[in-house]
Amino acid sequence: MTQILICTVGGSHQPIVTAINDLRPDFVLFVCTDKDPATGRPGSVVQITGSGNCIKAEPKDDKPSLPNIPAQTGLTPEQYEVCLTLSDDLDRIYADCNQALDELVQRFPNAEIMADYTGGTKSMSAGLVMAAMERQDIQLQLVTGSRADLIKVNDGSQYAALANIEQIRFERQIAPYRQAWKRFAYSEAEAGLKDIKAPGHALLRSRFTRFRDLSRAFAEWDNFNHQTALDLLQNYAPGLPNELRAYLPIAMRLRDQRPEKREPAQLFDLYLNARRRAAQGRYDDAVARVYRLIEWTAQWLLKLHCGIDTANIAKAEISAGLELTPNREGIYQAGLFQAWQLVKVKTQGAAAEFIQAEEKNLLNQIKSRNQSILAHGFEPVQQSHWLATGGNVLPADAIGRKTSSRDKRHATATAAKL
Repeated sequence: MTQILICTVGGSHQPIVTAINDLRPDFVLFVCTDKDPATGRPGSVVQITGSGNCIKAEPKDDKPSLPNIPAQTGLTPEQYEVCLTLSDDLDRIYADCNQALDELVQRFPNAEIMADYTGGTKSMSAGLVMAAMERQDIQLQLVTGSRADLIKVNDGSQYAALANIEQIRFERQIAPYRQAWKRFAYSEAEAGLKDIKAPGHALLRSRFTRFRDLSRAFAEWDNFNHQTALDLLQNYAPGLPNELRAYLPIAMRLRDQRPEKREPAQLFDLYLNARRRAAQGRYDDAVARVYRLIEWTAQWLLKLHCGIDTANIAKAEISAGLELTPNREGIYQAGLFQAWQLVKVKTQGAAAEFIQAEEKNLLNQIKSRNQSILAHGFEPVQQSHWLATGGNVLPADAIGRKTSSRDKRHATATAAKL
């Protein structure tokens, strides 16, 4: 396979020569500096293009005694090129290295590219490293050896070694999806992580797999697929951090076979789901969920306390003054507002007090919601409508005191400690 080397060139020729002799690349791109614009001193490009003896064997030597680096390493003119950059302008160096790597990838599409950052100024090394880190198929190396001090390695002990960068690349790759969790964008995280190649290192690979699967778990949770979410969470239960382990009993409550345990949790979960959509600026989605929450709450209260099924109401249960028209099958059914009228008459406590106090406001909010594109109208829901509707929907007691305090932890579903 074709081997390509790109390396930064500074004041010392030895590490560059070592890198070339160790790798024996088919082509080399030297990232060098030109003449300094302030002092007029020659840049490192002299080590590549200088004629005759242009390199000092040792910095303390009086005059150059060695030919340029291509001559020392046996490179023909067709085997190398020079990329000029600045010595200490990190932005410019990064841009030049990026462009150089783009051109190398296009020119040698099936080649292995090695970036050696040993030579050059600190800014040149940093610029090449940053540009190479953006590309998964480019390897990084440095020339190292035994040291007597921090100035340079001992002459003759130099060798080229791969830089250990897998964890750095891994953290950089998954960073956007940690941010996605903070925006409750679990589906986005799952989709993005599917496009990432799993790390080779066993520990990193296990972290990656867990992050991807837990992103899917919370994406399914947001889509109300609570069983799938629970299954995925249980797979990782022993090793979950406390912040995420706290979701297990909540997911189990949402799948409880006992309606008196499950439904209060489902109602509160729906409310928190709506709040997450609002946090994303998806106010139509948020209000649609709140509308269902308000309707479902009335249905649940009537069934729990009165044994009334709003989908099939006995005529005897219809309160005086409440007008219900039977459908084609002769069945009486109650919509959201009518169901709350039954709650007001048939029950006592927080829910009845709520509808008594908020009846007019609730009716107005229903009318506003009906203008939504997701309902019967064509107007997008504004933030102000959400704040009026979702910011003060129902008191917790209206949903039921049986809602576990642990369920409320779902409101802080921004955990990204993976």
